Amino acid sequence: MLDETDTRLLAALQRDAQLTSQDLGALLGLSPSQAGRRRQRLETCGLIRSYTARLDPAGLGLAIQAFVQVEMTTHGPEEAQSFTQLLSTRAEVVSAWTLTGNADYLLRVYCADLPALNRLIHDVLLPHRAVAKVQSQIVMDQCKADAPLPL
Repeated sequence: MLDETDTRLLAALQRDAQLTSQDLGALLGLSPSQAGRRRQRLETCGLIRSYTARLDPAGLGLAIQAFVQVEMTTHGPEEAQSFTQLLSTRAEVVSAWTLTGNADYLLRVYCADLPALNRLIHDVLLPHRAVAKVQSQIVMDQCKADAPLPL
């Protein structure tokens, strides 16, 4: 069970994961040791999965962001495992979801340029034995940044 203090702690860490126990204590009206113990409990129970840095894709030369929908020819467990294994080997695929509806998978990808996106689609995804169709949408602008979870 989360209390209001836990919720405020989680919200603060979503905004800035580098907050120290001292910072958290000051924000929450707790001692640094109390804030640190709360954070540790939330980490241990799995509510805080990890801490990461958000990098600038354009600054890293990743000029193309796209969403790629993949339809499968078959939905057997062996084919699904093989396809998800393929996805796990591709750095360009930063996230993947299984879906209801026409597409079976939705991939979020970052590539250096359009030829790199084309190679990913035509040389990696389409040759997979269970892939029937691939459709991509290139992101023109992201009008809302990836946001924290609602608490």
